[in-house]
Amino acid sequence: MPSDQGAGQGAGQGAGQGAGQGAGQGAGQGAGQGTGQGAGQGTGQGTGQGTGQGAEGIRKGITIQSNKAQVGLESTSYPSRSLHFLHALKNSHQLVEQDVPQAKLKLNIIVAGAGLGGLATAIALRRRGHSVTVFEKAAELGEVGAGIQIPPNSSKILLKWGLEPYFKDKVVEPAAMGFRRWQSGEVIGLTTLVPDFRKAFDAPYYVVHRAHFLNAMYNLALDLGVEIKVKSEITTYDPDTPSVTLANGETYNADLVVAADGLRSEARKVVLDGKDQPPARTGFATYRATVDVERMRADPDVAWLLEKPVLNCWIGDMRHVMTYTIAAGKTFNMVLSHPEDSDPCTWKQETAVSDMKQHFKGWDYRLAKIIDMIGHTLKWPIVSGKPLDKWVSSSGKLLIIGDAAHPMVPYMSEGAAMAVEDGATLAEIINKIGSKEQMHDALRVFEKVRILRTGQMQEASLLNGKLMHFADGPEQRARDEGMRPEVEGRHYIESPNQWSDPVTQSWAYGYEAEKEMLEAWDIHLARISKL
Repeated sequence: MPSDQGAGQGAGQGAGQGAGQGAGQGAGQGAGQGTGQGAGQGTGQGTGQGTGQGAEGIRKGITIQSNKAQVGLESTSYPSRSLHFLHALKNSHQLVEQDVPQAKLKLNIIVAGAGLGGLATAIALRRRGHSVTVFEKAAELGEVGAGIQIPPNSSKILLKWGLEPYFKDKVVEPAAMGFRRWQSGEVIGLTTLVPDFRKAFDAPYYVVHRAHFLNAMYNLALDLGVEIKVKSEITTYDPDTPSVTLANGETYNADLVVAADGLRSEARKVVLDGKDQPPARTGFATYRATVDVERMRADPDVAWLLEKPVLNCWIGDMRHVMTYTIAAGKTFNMVLSHPEDSDPCTWKQETAVSDMKQHFKGWDYRLAKIIDMIGHTLKWPIVSGKPLDKWVSSSGKLLIIGDAAHPMVPYMSEGAAMAVEDGATLAEIINKIGSKEQMHDALRVFEKVRILRTGQMQEASLLNGKLMHFADGPEQRARDEGMRPEVEGRHYIESPNQWSDPVTQSWAYGYEAEKEMLEAWDIHLARISKL
């Protein structure tokens, strides 16, 4: 049970001044989420939403009038989804936020990097009235790779920002996600996405071409008034002024610098006081490729994969292949994960296709047919990071987000979604301050909440890599048996499939990032008011 100043959430228990979430336990002054444990004075979400600090939070929800308890209908202090139908009713026609609360303190903010994380942050901040300039070293914007998934915890934010008109003719909303046995293609796991995810999380699960996604974000940012400077490589970060210096010698000052400068972040070194903590190779790599859908339609053995939009993932020993259509169904996207310990600098592009085919020799003959249709592929190392000690510089004027702060393997398809959450929550908490003197405190609260959330998503992503890659044997058979109820349409309360597992699903996709940040800020203010 929850005790002291916390609320226990999900299937776990919270104690102390935090909130236990998911299937974990939070203790002391922290918040345990998902399958792990975290530290901090946060609040949490899992199968329900809890706010307040223990008894105080419960008192806020219950008032006594004429010896009758009056319970509010906004939220509960215990984990519950019993009020979700009211929240859904209230927000049923409010996909786009109409009246955007403007910042009390308008800031001049520099964002480093015009990738998905940088543009998301720029959009979120500009919507609140801040002046935002984005510096991008590339001559023109572009995303390498093909498909990307946009889960509900991200799509809800993006649609609220008004992104739908910018990419509605490009996204695909898959009906389901099926996991298939590597050798036969038999469906062994099944997550129903439509209509379940919209009903449960008030937002769709999309897939889209990365370039289309980036272009939509870019155009929305421009329309909002974000200034984007290309061919503007940042070579030096000054965390104290703060300022950035470009390769051409020009220096730009700001009130705040947000670095979304990717895996090889230069800003990360500055934030960590010169001791960088770059992501490490995991012993896996992926081949990314697309296939012409017209070629697939001509072959009855594989044409059925195009009948309706569905994600299909073949899983086997140390390998898996994720497939789905993108570009409004005009392109078939493939991601082929496999073990790889060699140094990427030794990889030969001219043998990539033949090497890829060798990795999946003996797999389902239908999958093999599609792989044979691939004429070109790009091979990428899969890397992952560990939670950093901090994201904010000692000055409180420079911070890192996105892949610079929390690189993760793609096995939960949440990397870009975490960056969108970063941008949304940063704008949300900065919106609550009225002076620059409060900036450092606000960023420390932001840092604490986001390190916990993204650290656990790193963990969940790595776990998926284990769950999908069992060799045939006892673990594989137990996993497949655990997923059988969802395939057969029977009731289940847990699943090895993290997209279907109710607790993991609610934690991952039901997370309300902005609300979570506001609650953490309120707890911070309540704490300091008692000092």
